[in-house]
Amino acid sequence: AEPIELFFSTHSVYAYIGHRRLLEIATAAGRPIVCRPFDLNALIAANGFGLAGALTPVRQAYFFGREIERWAEYRNVPLYHRIPDNHHHDLGLSSTFLIAAINMGHDGITVAGEILRAHWIDGADLADPATMIGIAQRLDLDADTLFQVGRSAEVRSIYEANTREALARPIFGSPTYFVDGDMFYGQDRLELVARACERPFEHRWQTKTDPDRPICGV
Repeated sequence: AEPIELFFSTHSVYAYIGHRRLLEIATAAGRPIVCRPFDLNALIAANGFGLAGALTPVRQAYFFGREIERWAEYRNVPLYHRIPDNHHHDLGLSSTFLIAAINMGHDGITVAGEILRAHWIDGADLADPATMIGIAQRLDLDADTLFQVGRSAEVRSIYEANTREALARPIFGSPTYFVDGDMFYGQDRLELVARACERPFEHRWQTKTDPDRPICGV
């Protein structure tokens, strides 16, 4: 079966909230999951908007407060009591750590889940090497080797390629899932992802970057 592609930032709260449900869907469908961590800040800058800055205080409290609380309860996942103070720290270390683990043959979705868990349950700083060492220890991985591989030009180029791919498709947020090329944005679309794994939807998402095919509904 074709894999489910997961494009996400390693600090994404909704990638964390949807992680277990995604695993359930992939297991039931007999599909592997391909993790594609990308630079969300580069995507935001390229699209000319800021996710939080574009919202009024009330809307920000709703989307980054109440919605997070409700979805965490609905998915029955534990959650840090607030957005971690280090949430906006650089994600290069955690992203290249994950890519290095994948390149070394480890299960990417398991490593991704532990990174997300560390941030959203423990409030861990994903820019701190000590955080990544702890993650490696919990997964019985060699942290020194992961750091070394993560600093390589090959891994950095994969991270940059993932970001370029996210911009090209085009993706506009995290997490974004692809099933047989069909795009689903947000963990609140996971039930649609499950349906797509069983039976594809009649039409595919089209974008203005593809001039040969019309946008659905326009």
